[in-house]
Amino acid sequence: MADITYYVALPFLQDDSGSLAAGAAEECQSASGAIRRAELLSRAPGSIGALAFSRTGDPMIGEFGDAQVIRAFGEVPSDLSAL
Repeated sequence: MADITYYVALPFLQDDSGSLAAGAAEECQSASGAIRRAELLSRAPGSIGALAFSRTGDPMIGEFGDAQVIRAFGEVPSDLSAL
């Protein structure tokens, strides 16, 4: 199977201890859609920021490259290796 690129909008919240915590990721149809959705999520009540990112890989074998940040809004973690 050919590689597929997924576009994602991911909000960030602040947990009870004050640490950044990822919210529920939302898959989008395109990079521009992920950017628009991330911007909206960054402005939602309780949100402190959001990312639009993509990942490319082969879902049949579960191999994906690193997340590629498309755009960040507000406060987001500097280490994105866990995405």
